[in-house]
Amino acid sequence: MSALLNHPRLAGCRRLFLRGHEVAVRIGAHDFEQHAAQRIVFNVDLYVPLALSTPRTDALSEVVDYDFIREAIARRVGCGHIQLQETLADALLGDMLAHPGVRAARVSTEKPDVYPDCEAVGVEVFGFRED
Repeated sequence: MSALLNHPRLAGCRRLFLRGHEVAVRIGAHDFEQHAAQRIVFNVDLYVPLALSTPRTDALSEVVDYDFIREAIARRVGCGHIQLQETLADALLGDMLAHPGVRAARVSTEKPDVYPDCEAVGVEVFGFRED
C-alpha cells in the first residue's frame, strides 16, 4: 500500500481518513451469521486534490466533511443484510468515489470476532475516480 502513495495521480492530494469506525452490521453468508449483527470495523482513506480541499476562510464547506464518510457507511449498512464483506467494501468504494471532491479512495472492512486466534478477517479495496 505504501508504494501506492507514490502514484502520480495522487500527487497534489490531501489524504483524509477515518480509522476504527465500529458499527454493528447484519453481514455474513454462513447460517450462523444470518440472525444477529456482527461488529465491523471500517477504515477509509480519501484522496482529495489540494485545490479542492485547501480552505481559504476556515469553513467546513471548503473541504470534504468527515460526516460524509460516516453517513455513507450508515446508509449502506442500513439497507439490510449483506452477504459478503467484498460486496460492502465495493459499494462503499463506489460511494466514496461518487463524491465530486474525491480523486481516489481506499476502504477496508474487518470482522474482529470471527476467529479466536486472529485479530480480524477483512477485505480492502482501492480505486481511482474515473475522469
